[in-house]
Amino acid sequence: MQSYPNHWEADVVLTDGGTAHLRPITPDDADLLREFHSRLSPETIYYRFFAPYPKLSDRDVKRFTTVDYEDRVALVATISDSMVSVVRYDKVAPEEAEVAFVVEDGHQGRGLASVLLEHIGAAARERGVRRFIADVLPENRRMINVFREAGYTAQQTFDEGVIRLTLDLQPTDDSTEVMRAREQRAESRSIARLLFPESVAVIGASRTAHTIGQTALRNLLGGEFQGPVYPVHPEAKAVVGVRAYPSVLDIPDQIDLAVVAVRADTVVDVVEQCAEKGVHGLIVVSSGFGEVGPEGRARQDELVRTARAAGMRVVGPNCLGIANSDPTVSLNATLSPDLPPQGPIGFFSQSGALGRAILQRVAERGMGLSTFVSAGNRADVSGNDLMQYWQEDPATKVVLQYLESLGNPRKFTRLARRLAKQKPVVAVRSGGSARTTPTGHAAGGLALPDYAVTSLFQQAGVVRVDDITQMFDAAQVFAYQPLPEGPRVGIIGNSDSLELLVKDAAVRQGLKPHDPVNLGPQATADDFDTAIRAAQAAEDVHSIVVVFVPALHPIGDDVARVLRARSLDSDKPIVTTYLARQGLPEELRHVGDQGQTLHGSVPSYPSPEDAVRAVAHATRYAQWRNRKPGRHPELPDIDRARARATIGRALKKAAPTDDDVAWFGGERRYDEETAISSEDARDLLACYGIAAYPDIRVTSAEEAVVAAGELGYPAVVKADAPDLRVRAGGTFVRADLRTPEDVRSAYLSLEDRFGGEAELVVQRMAAPGVPTVVRAGDNQSFGSVVSFGLADVTAELLDDRSFRLAPLTDMDAADLIHAVRAAPLLFGLPAGATSLAEQPNVEALEELLIRVSRLVEAFPEIGYVDLDPVLVNATGAHVLGARMWLREAPEVRPDVGPRRLRGVTF
Repeated sequence: MQSYPNHWEADVVLTDGGTAHLRPITPDDADLLREFHSRLSPETIYYRFFAPYPKLSDRDVKRFTTVDYEDRVALVATISDSMVSVVRYDKVAPEEAEVAFVVEDGHQGRGLASVLLEHIGAAARERGVRRFIADVLPENRRMINVFREAGYTAQQTFDEGVIRLTLDLQPTDDSTEVMRAREQRAESRSIARLLFPESVAVIGASRTAHTIGQTALRNLLGGEFQGPVYPVHPEAKAVVGVRAYPSVLDIPDQIDLAVVAVRADTVVDVVEQCAEKGVHGLIVVSSGFGEVGPEGRARQDELVRTARAAGMRVVGPNCLGIANSDPTVSLNATLSPDLPPQGPIGFFSQSGALGRAILQRVAERGMGLSTFVSAGNRADVSGNDLMQYWQEDPATKVVLQYLESLGNPRKFTRLARRLAKQKPVVAVRSGGSARTTPTGHAAGGLALPDYAVTSLFQQAGVVRVDDITQMFDAAQVFAYQPLPEGPRVGIIGNSDSLELLVKDAAVRQGLKPHDPVNLGPQATADDFDTAIRAAQAAEDVHSIVVVFVPALHPIGDDVARVLRARSLDSDKPIVTTYLARQGLPEELRHVGDQGQTLHGSVPSYPSPEDAVRAVAHATRYAQWRNRKPGRHPELPDIDRARARATIGRALKKAAPTDDDVAWFGGERRYDEETAISSEDARDLLACYGIAAYPDIRVTSAEEAVVAAGELGYPAVVKADAPDLRVRAGGTFVRADLRTPEDVRSAYLSLEDRFGGEAELVVQRMAAPGVPTVVRAGDNQSFGSVVSFGLADVTAELLDDRSFRLAPLTDMDAADLIHAVRAAPLLFGLPAGATSLAEQPNVEALEELLIRVSRLVEAFPEIGYVDLDPVLVNATGAHVLGARMWLREAPEVRPDVGPRRLRGVTF
């Protein structure tokens, strides 16, 4: 019977792009272990056991396969139900264990040992192990390098011909960076295996015209794929003139990629045949999976399990397919007959239905693609995998993503931040402010306000646009023009009305336009050339917008040649509204030897507003990329161990259920009755150096007087109820109470006002300042998120809040404060102040935000933190109200711990 945590099982990508399944060993693995050992070479056996060991005895097998998952743990890696690697640890002291590996000879060099070390190390830490020791023969250089290159703090000794390595298992920046780098290389190669196949089989190729199977086959052939294409049909000898085979197993040659277009209920059988054949990857265009309900979802999970177990990645199901314009491949494994030419844009789309229309629009605009992937239900391959690939792909200069949901939001933001530092990432999210996840896709609906989604994308460096048209508008600048070095825009044209539209649009977009240079309706191409050269030479011009309306005599081609020529040697982006043409008209294109549109082509837009918006996207992105990233400051007074103990104690008291705590930013409200006690909330905040003012709940005037005496004067009596500030118009507090009679009178006044609707509390009064609200928690779409706003009725009603991803850098914290419209109230003198010494201490507020972000990022059990109000005055940021809701932590926190593929049910 299983007695190990479910999250100890995982699918992983290996360094060559294949996959393997990791799981704990069980007594049922006895035969697999014998077969595995029998395939090991004498050298590998000697390296593992330091002696010849040609056969395992029954006693050995029982000892190796029977573990307690506590002091003795072993993990195995399997491919196609065959054991290919084993790692194990045995405790030798309370915090120390011996670790040993063995990898089958034919699978050595694929990164199995490295990924197994990550997973066995994580399991060991859960069981209280802090150090691994490993004895390795000096000639076993490959295994020594696995330990040395893991990034952990290591020590090495040599005794009696054996090297002893000691590894501190505490994760370090180096070990995390090593893990992320290996993850990136492995996932990139797994996508490269899909995009660069040497042979393709179409399983389900049909003799009937316009069917999915025949369409896929014709598109591969019509796209001039550079390798052999094999139709698979159970009866036909040929399909569209190409020899067909009854099954993939009957094809005599190696198959790298299989396009699967059969009924959903037969797909798994086909996948099993592909596994037996040794196919590297699958594109499942068939529908009838997660998008049709629970039965389809179960079928989808089985598809992914079967494929990954055999080392294959899956695109789809219910997808349009993939394409690679590289002339050495010319792969059109999609259901779209016409692909754009080769170009610098990588495109990922979840939607198969929209994929064909998207490809058509790209072609109409004269743009080119490097690669295209429509992932459909994203059962396996997702946009995150493509970002890993595009980061290293020299053919891709711009990344476009059409997103309907985020399968692993934490990983998305991490990868997007890293990729956007090198290449622009433009994303359009379908559904506007919709809060649901498309059927068949993994959980991850975007449940924050729409403006919050935009700000979080911007923080991660992603250019978020509203629709596909705007996506292509932005892509034209990113792909074919340099980035602007600043916000100042030069405007040149022969129509004063269009020029004024450009200037107004630039102001609305936050740019700084110069006064337009109006060349007049009779302007010649030479006039445009002179004006553009002058703008290019001006240091205070960072981008150029040219508007052109043809005069009575046709000079359009001459102006187009000028625009194209000036763009070729320009270090400033040039865009135009040219004859109301959209895209990259032939007249404005710079074309390479192979017919592809190259850098230097001038993007044209049908309206000035569209042109300016595209320039604004490029400007904001350039500013984000050039700014300093900020730092994560060292914070004193953080006690994670005490925080963990406090959470454990509070969870036992509260015993929350899934219904008690909603996602931060979700639709449901938090139930006040399920919040942890104010004492536990204050204790948990204190573990991260956040001091919350204590308060005492009272039920009578005399209790209020006693409480004020305990806490000290001047005192405050206030009503405590959710949303009271908005509903009560701010009259729920009686402050500056300096005598017992003041307290007694205040209590009676509030009791009479609320009639028992709200509990009353007594608190020591803080010096006057600016009241603010800090909220944080775990959001289903982005992970840990922090929000900030002023504790003001108007701010609440206008939803004047800002959002950032946790953990915050010092620059993130400053941005979070400045982003609210009411922020100027924090940077001036408060009413009655007479000197700068009384100005609110914004630096203390920034530190508070950073501390809160570290808290919620460290503990997934924290569903929601509500600090309301936080009073910011000259002496600091004072937490006067604190509520906190906990939830049972997820067994596996996405993007935390050893690398793994997005999970399915094992």
